[in-house]
Amino acid sequence: MVEGASGRHDMRRRLITTRARTMRKAMTEPEVILWTRLRGRSDDKPTFRRQHPFGNIILDFYCPSAALAVEIDGRTHWHDEAQAKDNARDAWLKQQGVEVLRIPASSVYHDLDNVVDGILRRAAERQRMRPAPSTPRSTPGPRPGSASGPPPTASRGR
Repeated sequence: MVEGASGRHDMRRRLITTRARTMRKAMTEPEVILWTRLRGRSDDKPTFRRQHPFGNIILDFYCPSAALAVEIDGRTHWHDEAQAKDNARDAWLKQQGVEVLRIPASSVYHDLDNVVDGILRRAAERQRMRPAPSTPRSTPGPRPGSASGPPPTASRGR
């Protein structure tokens, strides 16, 4: 059997999904702290997913009904190269209709209540603006070197 574009797409999707599962087991401390406050399902609170595959990237947290991504940025995000990658990812996600909230890891440690309140408030605002829940695009994101988006590898918010 000849493996075509569809086979490569399925293989890439399986790889990203496997990597996301692995990352869920190895979340950073600020991610774990925030997850304890975002997890759970109730009528008055939007549902978040952790280490969620979206195209070729993995988001720290994602609220599908609000098309809202939350990225926890630790010290590795302070460097120019990492910030350029983050900007490219954010621009690509914006093209997909996803807003990205970048939260410094230090804010999770020092101001958790306000961080959670801000995330939930923004998710509620976006839910009111959106007529129906968003689903991730079914095709992979842009290829490496593409001017339209991030590289197809998952990155960690450490």
